[in-house]
Parts: sequence; structure tokens; C-alpha cells
Amino acid sequence: MKIKVAIVEDDSDLRSHFENLVINVADFHLVGAFPEAESFENQFKYLKPDVVLMDINLPGKSGIECIKICKKILPETQFLIVTVFEDSKNLFDALCSGATGYLLKISGLSDTEKAIRDIYSGGSPMSPQIARFVINALPETKLNNAELDKLSKREREILELLSEGYRYKEIASKLFLGVDTVRTYIRNIYSVLQVHSRTEAINKAFGR
Repeated sequence: MKIKVAIVEDDSDLRSHFENLVINVADFHLVGAFPEAESFENQFKYLKPDVVLMDINLPGKSGIECIKICKKILPETQFLIVTVFEDSKNLFDALCSGATGYLLKISGLSDTEKAIRDIYSGGSPMSPQIARFVINALPETKLNNAELDKLSKREREILELLSEGYRYKEIASKLFLGVDTVRTYIRNIYSVLQVHSRTEAINKAFGR
């Protein structure tokens, strides 16, 4: 099945870049591209996208406000923020609104393609600097030993690397493992910790 992707971005050039990306990937299907939140909201329940690339700073209603509304209609839709903002307020407001991924616009199209696949598969893709920002913003508390004790030594190593913003391929390279093996470990980490995303796993294990 193709991954149904919608785009909400007011910059016409960037929106066009995202459209071309989605159109040219065989297992992606573009269901709509919108310059502002209101027109997207009007079509959202009919389009039923799997993944939405969402800007924050839009004319009229913000992307964060839009996500809050849409998640109530179709909770299973995954929202991937793509923005220039890397400040704490926008980041945490976006995650609290229901976004499950956060990329900076300086990310390349290959990063965006990977992030779409990742978020669709249950991950929480973030630009490395954003992932590190999240970890640095956490209170300086001891690790949640009760949770970490449930994991094997290898799973704890992988979770540490996830918390530092490394991607699956980078983790595989560092630990001399196959990418599929890393994915299997991560699925088991999620299962053991009873979470569904990178962010939830990090927060639970690191006692946020």
C-alpha cells in the first residue's frame, strides 16, 4: 500500500519541492498540498492522509492549532513538523499538540523522505539538533533504573544512541549491526517499555 501524504506549507517554492518529492517516490501518494491550515482542515477527513508535512508559521491559523483539531478527527494520522523554528516553545507546543516528528527546513529531501517512512512505521523522526535539544531540555535526573533494567545491554546502548539523535543507519554503523537488526531491537524496546515512539521511549527511560 502507498503512504498517503498531505502537505501544508505556505512557501510556494518549498511546497513545490515537497510535492515533487512525494510524486516521484513510488510508494508515496500525494493526496493534497495546501498553502494554509483552513483549506486543509476542510478536506482533511475526506483525504485521510497517513502522514502530513506541516509548517508551523502559516497565514491565519498556525500549524500547531491545526494539528490539535485534526488529531481529534483522525488520531491515527501522523503529523511531521517541517519548520525553521528550533526554539523550545514551538518544539514542545508542537509535540504536545500531537505532532510525532520535527524536522528543520534545512534538512534535505532525502531526510524528509526517510522521515515520512519512519513516522509512518511508528517512529518519531527529528533533526539531530532537535533530538539533542529535547534531551538537553530534560531535567537532570537519574536514569529510570526500573525501566532500564527491563532492557538488555544492547537495547540500552541503542536507546542511548537514539536519545543522542542518531538515526537507524548511523546506529547500525556504530554498533556494527544491520539496519534491520537495529529496527528489531527498537521494536523490542518499544514493546518492553510499552511505548510507540522514540520520544516516548526516551522520556520513559530517562525519567522525564
